[in-house]
Amino acid sequence: MKTKLLLTVATVAAVLAGTQADAQQPPPGAGIQRETTVPKLESGKWTGKRLADGQPDVEGHWSNTIANHNNWTDPQGGVPGDPNPRARPKTQRSERAPSRVSDPPDGELPFQPWARAVQQEYLKYFHDPIKEQYVEPLARCAPAGVPKSFTWHGYEIRQFPGYVVFLFNSGTRVIHLDGKPHLPENIKLWNADSRGRWEGNTLIVDVANNNAKARLARTGEFFSENARIEERYIFNNEGTRYNYVATVTDPTVFTRPWTATIPARRFTLEDEPDGWHYEVALANQPAGKPPLIERYERICVENNGPFGNVAVLGAK
Repeated sequence: MKTKLLLTVATVAAVLAGTQADAQQPPPGAGIQRETTVPKLESGKWTGKRLADGQPDVEGHWSNTIANHNNWTDPQGGVPGDPNPRARPKTQRSERAPSRVSDPPDGELPFQPWARAVQQEYLKYFHDPIKEQYVEPLARCAPAGVPKSFTWHGYEIRQFPGYVVFLFNSGTRVIHLDGKPHLPENIKLWNADSRGRWEGNTLIVDVANNNAKARLARTGEFFSENARIEERYIFNNEGTRYNYVATVTDPTVFTRPWTATIPARRFTLEDEPDGWHYEVALANQPAGKPPLIERYERICVENNGPFGNVAVLGAK
């Protein structure tokens, strides 16, 4: 049997325009992948399955349950100024998912005045990027960064002794659990530098060395290289859901620390794979064996081509 590599190139202009991509998603509230509420999960004791090294077993394919990368403070509200009417919300704001900003209570990022002006400028030119700085970095196949990766498509969590690894379609992120110090301050990374520990059902991660090049959303929110992020991944004991709770401290850009909350759910065989939340496929598996779930390999790296290139193995 001869195997050949088939390259399927999907030119997704929607990363720039934010139109066709949102139009292809189900309407807000349509099914579990478009929930309008955030489950209440508390940090506490872990009573679920553990791995050989003692870590809570949370391996698998995951996705946020609210919406893909679009509007940060109104996730199911589309992008303001979007020229495509199909992408405009058809529900009242009160019927849509809450802001990803859970603190302050008003759901808005506490920008300093100068930073709010920059964010509004990014938003104004999102659909007409007349300057390089207005182009969404993901359109150039740049990594989505922290914390935006948790709102952009699905991802896989793998665990190894001393490590938790996130496989995003826009890059890989490693969380060190072995007590190593952070990298020197002058080293800045798209996916930052992460040092974590487990406390019961909660993975607590200190995030530093962020190059801050990735935007938070298509609406232009951002922070600086001085940002420090404390992440808390709060899992239920069934290992089927978790809330990503990240507190960002950046006195360069904001007037106070703020917190984002992003709910996520684990993929099951009852879910329908799709190109937005669960980018998975059932791989070939001998009869009688459990289904083998795989992710597509992304061949898109920064500046090498249009976003969305996928490598698929096919048999002939």
